Amino acid sequence: LFGDGAVTQCNPIAEEELAMYMCDSALEEYRDERWGKILNVGGPDAPLSNKMLGEMMFKAINKPSKFVYVPTQVFDISISMIECIAKTWPSQKWEDVLETSKIGKYYAVEDMLTIEEEEKFGKITMMDHFEKIANEGQDPFTPVRATAVISKTLEALPAVSISVPLGWGLLSNTNLLENVMTTTSSNPLAATVPMLVSSLTDNNFIS
Repeated sequence: LFGDGAVTQCNPIAEEELAMYMCDSALEEYRDERWGKILNVGGPDAPLSNKMLGEMMFKAINKPSKFVYVPTQVFDISISMIECIAKTWPSQKWEDVLETSKIGKYYAVEDMLTIEEEEKFGKITMMDHFEKIANEGQDPFTPVRATAVISKTLEALPAVSISVPLGWGLLSNTNLLENVMTTTSSNPLAATVPMLVSSLTDNNFIS
């Protein structure tokens, strides 16, 4: 978790209910209400912090909560290092990595929250979503998050393992993305860090 786990709040909307909202918005009956406007829409939940979401996940699988806390400054360190690389070895690849890193920080420190009651839509809560996954398994159409890779890295090593080795590796080897190292039991970062960087450049990092 970033910060104390309550840095940001959100009320996510289920994919199927968002699809329903979007399709309904094209109907004539919603012309005055939705057409030609920027619409904020979220799910039915009250504001949820990342820690609250994590606690829901553990509850869904009947396990005690276990968290690793990481200061949000880790993004600033990593972004600074990647920015240095992008300026030293200019290329679209590094510009893309830098932009993706900035997007990652944005999602980590900014609320994704609808405030007005009329902006809430649907009936599927986050607890419903997590319980469905616990009982039925992950939806095959939902992309795998890079968050899982990050969490495994943090369990193996301190929080600094995200920014310092990542920055050092990129600075010392610009071909790191193409040469993913082999996992070893003594050095879990050998595979995790390159996988994380590769994920960023492949635009698979989805919040």
